[in-house]
Amino acid sequence: MPDTNSPANDIGTQYYATQLGIYDEMYATENKVLPYWERFMAALESMGSEKLELRRREAQRLLRENGVTYNVYGDSQNLTRPWRLDPVPLLISSEEWSVIESGLKQRADLLDLILKDIYGRQNLLKKGLLPTELIFGHEGFLHPCVGALQNQQRHLTLYSANLARGPDGRMWVLDDRTQAPSGSGYALENRTVMTRVLPDIFRETQVHRLSGFFRALRKGLADIAPHNKEDPRIVILTPGPLNETYFEHAYLSAYLGYTLVQGGDLTVRDGRVWLKSLEGLQPVDVILRRVDDSFCDPLELRSDSRLGVAGLLEAVRRGNVAIANPLGSSILENPGLLAFLPRLARYFLNQELELSSVATWWCGQRRERDFVLQNLDRLVIKPLNRSQDNHALFGGLLSGKEKEQLRSQILAKPHLFVGQEQVSFSTLPAFIDHRIEPRNAVLRNFVVASGEDYVLMPGGLTRVARQKDNFIVSNQAGGISKDTWILASEPEKPMSLWTQPGRNQLSDAVTEPLTSRAADNLFWVGRHLERMEAISRLLRTVLLKLRETHEFKDSIDNDCLVVLLRTLTQVTSTYPGFIKNDAQLLITPQNELLSLAKDSHRKGSLTANIQALVHSAFSIRDFWSHDTWRSVDNIQRRWQQRVINNEINVEQLQHHLDDLITGIVAFTGLTSESMTREAAWLMLDSGRRLERALALIALLRSTVALRHEDALQSQILEAVLVSTDSLTIYQRRYRSCIQLPRVLELLLLDESHPRSLAYQLYQLSTHIGALPRTRGKCRLSEEEGLILKAYTDVRLVNVLKLTQVNDNAGIYTDLESLLSNTADLLWRFAEVIAQTYFSHSQTSQLITVSAPEDEL
Repeated sequence: MPDTNSPANDIGTQYYATQLGIYDEMYATENKVLPYWERFMAALESMGSEKLELRRREAQRLLRENGVTYNVYGDSQNLTRPWRLDPVPLLISSEEWSVIESGLKQRADLLDLILKDIYGRQNLLKKGLLPTELIFGHEGFLHPCVGALQNQQRHLTLYSANLARGPDGRMWVLDDRTQAPSGSGYALENRTVMTRVLPDIFRETQVHRLSGFFRALRKGLADIAPHNKEDPRIVILTPGPLNETYFEHAYLSAYLGYTLVQGGDLTVRDGRVWLKSLEGLQPVDVILRRVDDSFCDPLELRSDSRLGVAGLLEAVRRGNVAIANPLGSSILENPGLLAFLPRLARYFLNQELELSSVATWWCGQRRERDFVLQNLDRLVIKPLNRSQDNHALFGGLLSGKEKEQLRSQILAKPHLFVGQEQVSFSTLPAFIDHRIEPRNAVLRNFVVASGEDYVLMPGGLTRVARQKDNFIVSNQAGGISKDTWILASEPEKPMSLWTQPGRNQLSDAVTEPLTSRAADNLFWVGRHLERMEAISRLLRTVLLKLRETHEFKDSIDNDCLVVLLRTLTQVTSTYPGFIKNDAQLLITPQNELLSLAKDSHRKGSLTANIQALVHSAFSIRDFWSHDTWRSVDNIQRRWQQRVINNEINVEQLQHHLDDLITGIVAFTGLTSESMTREAAWLMLDSGRRLERALALIALLRSTVALRHEDALQSQILEAVLVSTDSLTIYQRRYRSCIQLPRVLELLLLDESHPRSLAYQLYQLSTHIGALPRTRGKCRLSEEEGLILKAYTDVRLVNVLKLTQVNDNAGIYTDLESLLSNTADLLWRFAEVIAQTYFSHSQTSQLITVSAPEDEL
C-alpha cells in the first residue's frame, strides 16, 4: 500500500503559494486558513495525492460514461469534448452565501422590472434614465416583441450571473445572463459525481442539496402557463446536437421530465403552438428555450433561421404560450447596461445595489468615452454586440497599431463600445498535476422565479483556469469546472425532485408524446445496431475461414472463403470490394478486411456504422438511462482505443469483434429490459427488425441461393448458420448433417427463432399495428399492407420447392425470387415509414446558434 505520509504522496498544501494582491478563497488573512477550508484540506491530506488522483480519474470516468460533453465550435477534429471536473470544490460559508443570495435576488427583481419597461411603457427611455442608443443599438432589443409580454407576476423566469471576488474580498458581478442561461445541468451532474467520488467528505462537510432548486424550477415553469392550466405541457427547445451545451439540454429534459424538441418538432396553427408527434398534434403551453431569441421565429425575427418556429411570436401575443425567458430578454445582457444599474436600482427599488457590477463606462456618453480613450491600457474594451468574431480586447495587450485602430472604431461609433475595469479574480485550490495549486476562478449562480419570490440554487458552477495566472476560465478555452458547496449549519436530508411534501393523492400517469424527429433517430439507432452486428458476425466468420484456409490449404476451404468474401461486400454494400475481378485481392484479403473494419470514411464500414449509431443515439440522449448510455459509450470508446487508434492485424481483429458483439448484445438487452413497450421502443425495435431482415436476405442471396457442389455447399451452410448465431439451434433441433432445406426452414420460416425472416416480419407487423395512426381501423395502411404481403409470401412457401433445380442457371430460381421480392417490399416499407412518421423539418447543421458571450 502507498505511504500516505511520504513526500511523493503529499498533495502539496504546505507549498500552496497565494499571489500578491490576489484574494484567495482558502485564506481569511495572509497566513491563516479559514476553519472550514482547514477541515476539508485535512481530509484531502489524509487521503494523499495518489488516492485523490484516483478519485479524479473516477470522476472523469463517470462523466464520460454518462455522456457529459461540451461541444467546441471551430474544432473540426474533435467537436465533442469530455466535461472536466476538478475534485476540489469551492466552499462558501452560509453567512457569506446569505449575502450573495440576497444580492442576486435583488438583481433579478431589478432586471425583471427593466425588461418589463423596455418592452412595455418604455418610461426609462422617455425619462432619460436609459439612453435610446444604448437600447436600440443592441442586437438583443427585438422591436417586434414590444407589447408582447403577458400579464404575469414575473417575466424573467431564469437568471444567471457570473461572480468573481476582487482583491478587497468583495464579490462582483462580471455579467448577467438572461437569454437562455446555461450551466445548471452541468452543476447538477458535477454534484452527482462528487457525491460518489468523495462521499465521506461530502457527508461530513454538511452541504446544501440542489434538488430544491429544480423543484422550484418545475413550479416556476408551471406557474407561467397560460390560462392557469393545471397540468401544462412543457417542452425544452434546443438547437440540436451540434449546440455547445446539448448534453445539458438532454440531461435536463430527462431529469425534469419534459419533452426535448427542436424547431421542426413544433408548429403554429390558429395562434397556438403544437407539438408534432406520432399521436398527432399536441398542444404546448410552456417553452423552456435554449435557442437564441432572434432565431426563434423566422417569420418576424431572423428570417434565415431554421431553428425556430414560424408564428411563435404571434402565439405569444395571443397569450397561448409562455416562453422562459421571453423573446427579447437578451437585451438585459447588454454590457453597457451595467453602468446604469445603480441608478435604476434607486429608481425602481429605492435601494442601493447589494452586489456591485464591475466598473463599466459606456462610450456613448462623451465624458465616459474620453475616459475610456485615455485609459485604454488599463481597461477591457467590449463591443456592445458580441459575437465569435467580435469579442473583448485587453487594452494592455494591444500593439500601438491595434490601439489606434481600436481608437478609430470607438470614435466612429462610440455607442457600440464599453470600457470595463480589469478585475483580478480570486484564486482557490485546484488539484493540478497531483498537487494543490491556486487558480483564478469565476462562479456562475442560478436563479429561478417560483411563487412569490426568486429561488437561488444553493451552489453553482465554478470554473477555474487550467494555467496559473490565467483569467480565462471558459470551457471553450480549456477551463475546468468545479462543484460549489454551500455549507449548512446541520446535515440536510436528501430529497428527490419528485418528492412533494403534503401531497399523497395518486395522479394519473402521463406519457410524453414521441416527436417525429425522435422516432426517426430511434428507428436508425435500431438499424445501425443491426448493421453493426451483421457485419461483425459475418466478418468474424470470414476471419475464421481465412485462418482455416491458411492452416489446411484445402481447395474447398478456399472456395468457401471466396464466397464469404464476396458476400461480405454485398452485405455491407462496400462495392466494388471483393466483387471485382481481382484474383490477388481474394488471395490476400487482409488489407480490405481491415479497411471494412476501420475506415471511418468508407460508407458501410463497421466504424462508419458505429459512428452513425452514436450520432443517432446522442441526438436523443434524453431517452437513454445511465446504464444504456454507458453501453453506447463502451462500444464507441473501446472500438476507438483498441482498433482505430492502433495498428492491428486480422488475427487481433477477431478478438475485438468478439468484444464488440458483446457490447451490442449488452445494449440490446438493456433496451429490451428497461424501455416500456410504447412508441419509442416500437420504433427502435422496428428499425432492428427491418435491418435484420434485410441483412439476412442479403446474406442468403449471396450464399445459399447460389448452387454449389455438395462439399462446398456444406461449408457455406455452416458458415451461414455461424454468422446468424444459429448453428447450436440447428444442431440441437435436427441432429443431422447440415441440409439446405433444413437451414431454410430455420432461417426463413421458424417464427420461434429470433433470427429468422418470418420472426422479423411478424414483429414488424405487430409493431406497426401498435403505432398511433389516423386512418380508420377497418383499412390497412400502406406500410401494414406491405408487411402483410411480405409475411404471407414467406409463410406460404414450400421449402422443398425453393430448393428445386428448374434450369441450368447457377441459382435456385424460386428462392432468389422470394428473397428479391421480399427485399423490394421491405425497402418500400422503409420509405413509407419515413414518409408517414418522420416528416419533420431538418435542422441545418451549418447554422451555429450559441450566444458566444454565454459560453461556459
